[in-house]
Amino acid sequence: MTQATYGLPAWLARLAAALVMLLGASAALAQGNAIESITASQQGSNVVINIALKNAPAKPPIGFSITNPARIALDFAETGNATGKSNQDINLGDVRGANVVQADERTRVVLNLKRALNYATAVDGKSVIVTVEGSGGVAQAVNASGLPVARAAAPADASSAPVPAAGRQLLRDLDFRRGPNGEGRVVVDLPNSQVAVDVRQSGNKVLVDFLHTGLPPTLRKRLDVTDFGTPVSRVTTVPQGDNVHMTIEASGLWEQSVYQSDTQLVVDVRPIKEDPNKLAQGNGGYRGEKVSFNFQNVEVRAVLQAIADISGINIITGDSVNGTLTLRLKEVPWDQALDMILQYKGLDMRKNGNVMWIAPKDEILTKEKLELEQRAQIAELEPLRSEVFQLNYQKVDLVRAMISGASAGAAGGAGGAAAPAPAPGGAAGANNNSLLSKRGSAIADSRTNQLFVTDIASRIEDIRKLIAKVDVATKQVLVEARIVEANDGFSRNLGAKLGFSDMRTIRGGDSGYQIGNTNNRVAVAGNINGVGQVTGQLANSADSFNNMQFVNLPALPINGVAAPSLAFSLFSAAANRFLNLELSALEADGKGQIVSSPRVVTEDKHVAVIEQGIELPYQTATSSGATAITFKKANLRLEVTPQITPDGNVVLDVDVSKDSKGDSTPAGFAINNQHVNTRTMIENGGTVVLGGIYQQSENSTKNKVPLLGDVPLFGYLFQNNTRETSKTELLIFLTPKIVTDKLATAH
Repeated sequence: MTQATYGLPAWLARLAAALVMLLGASAALAQGNAIESITASQQGSNVVINIALKNAPAKPPIGFSITNPARIALDFAETGNATGKSNQDINLGDVRGANVVQADERTRVVLNLKRALNYATAVDGKSVIVTVEGSGGVAQAVNASGLPVARAAAPADASSAPVPAAGRQLLRDLDFRRGPNGEGRVVVDLPNSQVAVDVRQSGNKVLVDFLHTGLPPTLRKRLDVTDFGTPVSRVTTVPQGDNVHMTIEASGLWEQSVYQSDTQLVVDVRPIKEDPNKLAQGNGGYRGEKVSFNFQNVEVRAVLQAIADISGINIITGDSVNGTLTLRLKEVPWDQALDMILQYKGLDMRKNGNVMWIAPKDEILTKEKLELEQRAQIAELEPLRSEVFQLNYQKVDLVRAMISGASAGAAGGAGGAAAPAPAPGGAAGANNNSLLSKRGSAIADSRTNQLFVTDIASRIEDIRKLIAKVDVATKQVLVEARIVEANDGFSRNLGAKLGFSDMRTIRGGDSGYQIGNTNNRVAVAGNINGVGQVTGQLANSADSFNNMQFVNLPALPINGVAAPSLAFSLFSAAANRFLNLELSALEADGKGQIVSSPRVVTEDKHVAVIEQGIELPYQTATSSGATAITFKKANLRLEVTPQITPDGNVVLDVDVSKDSKGDSTPAGFAINNQHVNTRTMIENGGTVVLGGIYQQSENSTKNKVPLLGDVPLFGYLFQNNTRETSKTELLIFLTPKIVTDKLATAH
């Protein structure tokens, strides 16, 4: 018994679809508002379109424009289409016509333009007035009478929208773009780079959750991006608890990728080119209509015929396709059923448009091998051509090495050398990486940077495409560095001198002081020589006054500057006994800043070095015992390797050294070294602080007379104090700038 169930009859499916459309239209008309008519008039170079509605709109329509093709789209929420038609010709100015499309509870009005222009909308009673600016400048909204009106304020319900909880961060922006290869690109501006994002794929949707993040009312919307011509059809962003949930709906064959640069998250949905020799394509899998089969010992040809009737594809089967099979399938896509049959019976298929050829795998592979061998034979007989390629940016030896499959070192040498001749056997020669056929040759002239190629036409065309890709100007990067070294120093020294002079011996009296009722006396001086001079044991000399000092702790000089002093003397009425006191103090406060600004221009992915400084000589001992002079560098050195990323940022491998001459030692001058080695990514024209070295030192020294120096207040006369504080900070700033052609020409 053979039974095939294909689904509902075609007439019944069409009737059901018509009923659904009729019910949808009736539901739309039953809504609170509807578009009743669309009229247009021309005012100078501008075109004013009046969209009349049944009731006054609660809020202006959401609109967007695209440049290719030039269109303006306006979405009316909770509005139906009561015009009775889906398109209307306008043919005024640059406006061709309007299309009105209703979907569920929303109606979109699409204005088809001859060129991309600006527009403005205004609500006037029950009408929405759209002004298309024909001059190409900024559009000014007008009312139904043609008088200018102010721009519409924010929707009234925006202020009443729920405000996110305090402390929660909000998404800053949401945008959709069409990539250069037809991919749909959703760009989300995050509040910071630390937001946790969960991205997953579910069927034909990409689900994105921004954890612990709020959504401002202006971004709480659904974007219909079908007109961009990408796999993405709709982007919906809504709050979901403490998170923000985004749904990206796509259709067709596609694959998605996600990447983040600082605070910008990008979700790319790229289309996949269909492989005609595969039934399952990309993420979409099997897409055929689901069918049910129940076969018992049926010929393979009969099963293939049934699949051909269901799918509408023309199937050609070879004579070697035979045998029978038994299978029972329920609700299986027809392309999956076909794939299973081919695998089970050892068959394969090749598809050309709407025609599919099915044969055993060996037969298909043998046929393809014969075709390739025939092409190789034709290539051996095809006439050779010669062409000269003038290279502008690449070295000719490197390009010759690429097309011949040789290494760059083997390709060097004499300017007129030819590419190595490949060994016989194989159309491409002995080297499978060579673009030359086994009869082809390439000669490089280093003097004129020209490449002479002789080969068949198809290989020369491949070489032309390769040269067009590689012979391009390499982007350059200007790297500016600022090395700031700041010094802040403070020093303070305090000291005192204290002495006593007894001059009674010199003036004919008795020196010293009597002890009790005895004839013994005591003299006081700063040292033993001073005592001898007071008692007359030693004759007075030039240092007699210094010998009378018994506290000599003056303030120390700072940077070679002596401390100023103030002296006092307490003496008797006869001026023969003196108590001398000298106070000295010195304070220094110094600030300095050294700014170094090296800059260098280099090519992308090429190392650049710039340095400036001095070389210090040192004496070293040789093995023979003699002395020799060697030099060590104390330089400011910047070594950088830039790499330009596809999104316009710059990755830098940086090595910065800031060396300077230090203190003098018996072996020579010391070198103060400050060094940073890192890798970082910076946006074009942005500035980053690589790192800083901060040093702070505090020194305090006190010299005093025991016991007396510890007496409160009075103890300062018997001590000196030294206090030093220094702060040093080093900061390194880097700013990369991608040099444009215009900037390079200006330099």
